[in-house]
Amino acid sequence: MTIRLIVVDDDPLVRAGLNLMLGGADDLEIVGEGADGRDVPELVARHAPDVVLMDIRMPHVDGLTATERLRARPGAPEVVVLTTFHADEQVLRALRAGAAGFVLKDTPPAEIVAAVRRVAAGEPVLSPAVTRRLMAHVVERPERSPRRARAVERLAGLGDREREVAVAVGHGRSNAEIAAELYMSVPTVKTHVSRILAKLGLNNRVQIALLVHDAGLLDEADGD
Repeated sequence: MTIRLIVVDDDPLVRAGLNLMLGGADDLEIVGEGADGRDVPELVARHAPDVVLMDIRMPHVDGLTATERLRARPGAPEVVVLTTFHADEQVLRALRAGAAGFVLKDTPPAEIVAAVRRVAAGEPVLSPAVTRRLMAHVVERPERSPRRARAVERLAGLGDREREVAVAVGHGRSNAEIAAELYMSVPTVKTHVSRILAKLGLNNRVQIALLVHDAGLLDEADGD
């Protein structure tokens, strides 16, 4: 199946470069381009993409706002954030809004293609190491205490087994690794993850990881 892409970046050279990089993959097709976040609703309605590659910094409607608006809609395509920063606050906000991950603009072409394929298959594109680095970026921020209280309250609605799975997701474990660690089948893990997403009103595993981190559960697990 061909993966349909939209590229949104205010730099025409970046868009041209991505066209060149992604155009060589037989299973990827760039069906639309935009120069600003305000172009996204019309592009998505017209082209029905599977994935949107979204720049963060754009002049009128930035990628964060565009991502929040897009991911709030039912049946929205996945979003991969394009950025020049590894641990930028706006990247974190985009992930909290439902982006499936991010890629740096200087990422090798093969890795960008692989990231698009993973996102289209429903997998996040953040490795455990990158996830931890991003989450560490907010550890000492002043807003962390109220955020922790909200996260703890939200996670209180999970069952014990769901909570264990959520913590494992926070550590970056794959479904197979969680199954082995918690002595359950992979289909059971998938069911738990789906229930966690539904109960918490989240879009993907990255958001689970961020919420678990906000609640301090990774700190507790590391201290055991």
